[in-house]
Amino acid sequence: MTRVALAALLVLAGIIQPVFAQHPSASSPDALNWLQKIAAAPRLYNYIGTFVYSSGGHIETSRIIHLVDAEGEHEKSEVLDGAPREIIRNNDEMRCYLPERKTVVTEKRWLQKVFPALLPQPLSNLDDSYIVKKGGQERVSDYTCQIIELESRDDKRYGHKWWVDPDTGLLLKAAVMDKDRVVEQFVFTQLKIGGEINKELLKSRYSAKAAGWTTTNLVSSTMGSDKLGWQIKDPPSGFRKVIEMKRNLSGKSKPVSHIALSDGLAAVSVFIEPASGHASPPVEGLYHSRGAINIYTRMVADNIVTTVGEVPPATVMQIGDSVVSHKIK
Repeated sequence: MTRVALAALLVLAGIIQPVFAQHPSASSPDALNWLQKIAAAPRLYNYIGTFVYSSGGHIETSRIIHLVDAEGEHEKSEVLDGAPREIIRNNDEMRCYLPERKTVVTEKRWLQKVFPALLPQPLSNLDDSYIVKKGGQERVSDYTCQIIELESRDDKRYGHKWWVDPDTGLLLKAAVMDKDRVVEQFVFTQLKIGGEINKELLKSRYSAKAAGWTTTNLVSSTMGSDKLGWQIKDPPSGFRKVIEMKRNLSGKSKPVSHIALSDGLAAVSVFIEPASGHASPPVEGLYHSRGAINIYTRMVADNIVTTVGEVPPATVMQIGDSVVSHKIK
């Protein structure tokens, strides 16, 4: 009997399962309901914890304090390794303190995702781009967690594996996956959910010293669709433009054009600025940053186009190569 005939016989006998049965194309309705809970949780609960970020050989530890009251969300996060960095957030207003540089950076939270708040609200239809599955249970930081997996429907985005507190929906561990390889991971090593939090704990330890520091305001001005004069002609399936803006960036004398795309989870930013403001032309090509972030730079009509995203290299290149000026016909 040939190998093909033997395999067919074993499938029919139920001894082995066909490959297509192991990769369903439909998301689990139960798992999709979990996404709603995961998206809402960081905006509903107080929590204090310490989490570790790891990618390759890089490991970074952070402490986070999160309070919800009648005025909304209030959060303080600080990196505990290497150069100190502290972020104070009140709803969408963010202030980042960089004491070694004696600098304060202010910004609005447009697409920034900070663990454990990885999903936006309102939640878009992630089922278009991911197969969402409910896995087993595992213990993380003394909590028994439900595993939720998001398998990419194509090669244009990474997959994700999340460990979720069943009672609150809060993420306790999150891994970005390139097939079976962990690209980057966040995990709480200590966490307390609920209870009262003294608002004094949310004050910056640097606010008094920062009066004489340099302040950089990155707050952006949003624009109407296609008002920047640029468009992305061929975005990967599932990625949609979510905002256009003029944005201030550190080290730039003038605001740059910024177009942001998202598939509801992964975000990609396209920055466009005239090359005339640079002393030397940029080096075009693909660069890898830390973790899931890839960067692609090219010249378009005497402008530098930089595409940055938490997506595979081919995706930032496809988006970057799709950027065209309305003036180019």
